[in-house]
Amino acid sequence: MENPSGEEIREILKRAKNIAVVGLSDKRGRDSHRVAAYLKRQGYKIFPVNPTIEEILGERSYPRLEDIPAPIDVVDTFRAPAHVSSIVESVIAIGAKAIWMQLGVVKE
Repeated sequence: MENPSGEEIREILKRAKNIAVVGLSDKRGRDSHRVAAYLKRQGYKIFPVNPTIEEILGERSYPRLEDIPAPIDVVDTFRAPAHVSSIVESVIAIGAKAIWMQLGVVKE
């Protein structure tokens, strides 16, 4: 599968309201924290997914995608390639419309 075009990405983000951030860290210097903070400032409702943390960026953290009590439009994942398959299965199970993996994270 190919990456979406810039126009397709803009459309996904324009329609999205709820974004789950898998692997969101409470450490400010981490990419996951910076990206989630930016998304929140842009008006998206973020749902942290990290089983080891109760709250991040003022939002309740959930252990799994399946535990989030709201529909999710985009799942932004900050996990190693070894975890991608199980995350994609969860994304499909919850009916999210898109998954975003960080540069260099690939699992054919």
